[in-house]
Amino acid sequence: MRAVTSLDLLERLGKTRLSRHFFARDFFYSEIGSFHAIPNLPVDVDLFLASGRAFCTALLDPLVETFGPVAVRSAYRSPAVNKFGNDHDLKCARNAANYAGHIWDMRDGAGRMGACVSIVVPWFADQYNAGRDWRDLAYWVHDHLPYHEMWFFPTNAAFNLTWREAPARVISSYVAPRGKLLAAGAEPEEDLAKRSARYADFPAFRGIAYPAIPAKWAASKD
Repeated sequence: MRAVTSLDLLERLGKTRLSRHFFARDFFYSEIGSFHAIPNLPVDVDLFLASGRAFCTALLDPLVETFGPVAVRSAYRSPAVNKFGNDHDLKCARNAANYAGHIWDMRDGAGRMGACVSIVVPWFADQYNAGRDWRDLAYWVHDHLPYHEMWFFPTNAAFNLTWREAPARVISSYVAPRGKLLAAGAEPEEDLAKRSARYADFPAFRGIAYPAIPAKWAASKD
């Protein structure tokens, strides 16, 4: 198990690429950690990187390549930061409940790897703030991405998006209709045709054309 034991190691970790669009540094910021001077650093660097790469490749990259930039509200939390947040009622679940969630570098009780990030999709947030139903985005994600869990919040249709090995595919919300939209192992109440009609005006899946890398350099590593 590798830990961050020097500034040099932290700098190198921050520069590590997790996917086409994301680097490790994108997920370190914590308001709790910053305000209370608690380092938000992985205890197990290798598990942090493995979870982060799986999460970003499976979930965040397709979102960016469909809707454009994605805003990260809350991402990785070290065990120390999360425990402080839980102990002081700062909207953090207890550590064991966040393993393979916001605490990327700890496996859950069943030994599964996972990661959670709270995000806003600005393209959709503007529509949601004008009255669009949050379920339009929730069902789009359900029908296109291998998520484990989503929790939607009232401000800007922000939601916790979780990737985990052996995903349960659960959707819950603090926005009306509040509660559980989809339980683990259940089928959506709305059939595919009805769900698809909700997001018929969404952009094409991964339809954004990013500049191609010249063939001479296509195999290069950043």
